Amino acid sequence: MKQSKRPSDLARLIDAEIADSFDEELEMEVDDQRLGMLLEGLAEKAEPEGLDRHFYFKELFRLQRELVKLQDWVVDQKLKIVVVFEGRDAAGKGGVIKRITQRLNPRVCRVVALPAPTERERTQWYFQRYVPHLPAAGEIVLFDRSWYNRAGVERVMGFCTAEEVEEFFSTAPDWERMLVRSGIVLIKYWLSITDEVQHLRFQMRIHDPIKQWKLSPMDLESRSRWEEYTKAKEAMLERTHIPEAPWWIVDADDKKKARLNCIHHLLSQIPYKEVKRSPVVLPRRIRHADYIRGPVPPEMYVPDVY
Repeated sequence: MKQSKRPSDLARLIDAEIADSFDEELEMEVDDQRLGMLLEGLAEKAEPEGLDRHFYFKELFRLQRELVKLQDWVVDQKLKIVVVFEGRDAAGKGGVIKRITQRLNPRVCRVVALPAPTERERTQWYFQRYVPHLPAAGEIVLFDRSWYNRAGVERVMGFCTAEEVEEFFSTAPDWERMLVRSGIVLIKYWLSITDEVQHLRFQMRIHDPIKQWKLSPMDLESRSRWEEYTKAKEAMLERTHIPEAPWWIVDADDKKKARLNCIHHLLSQIPYKEVKRSPVVLPRRIRHADYIRGPVPPEMYVPDVY
């Protein structure tokens, strides 16, 4: 029988595990730096340096601890939260969403990113395919693009008629008021970037084989239709900015600032308190004298390459 680990050894192991959990964010940060290095000589102006890295990580981890408290409050109070993220291609929606969900329970906080509608869905009431993804009590749903596709990409790319766009603008505010009346907290973010920053981020993706999959033909087409998207965005904000579910604009030219500002604002939109938890006591491991662990054939092990 192996000797039990001393408390000091256990503490060191726990510290190492916590450090490993932080490494995930560090890996993503290194990935951001790698993208910047790929652009040397490709652009006259890179994205701004932005926040000090140490301050960024310190604040991110602090805000993520608060998100865990919010999550516990949502479960305890059986709240229903919907957060909509919209913005141009390469605005950083996925990066913000990833930092929100990074430390949360996926059974409580889930992301919805729907593909293009099927032939059957195109014949349904426009909002119908979003209904199954709405939260039940004690859930947070983050929409990585949402029903606002109709006001943006569908309108600009000609996937719907002018009459369908007008119907959307007439219906969307009522649909959102209905959600709010049903008890859903609805928060809408538009991540705003400049023409120059989108151009830079597209260049990053073009020259990075790991990220090229993010560039769809639709993304490339969107570059040539920048002004059409601007007009569509302005109409969307004007027609769907309502007291029950206002739009919030996030300046997203600086990714780090955008992530921190968006998370900080999200936390401010839902009054929450820390939920007191009962002390957790790990039960004693029961051992039986007649138990013998069976051997595992060597060929079943994954090769120990690293």
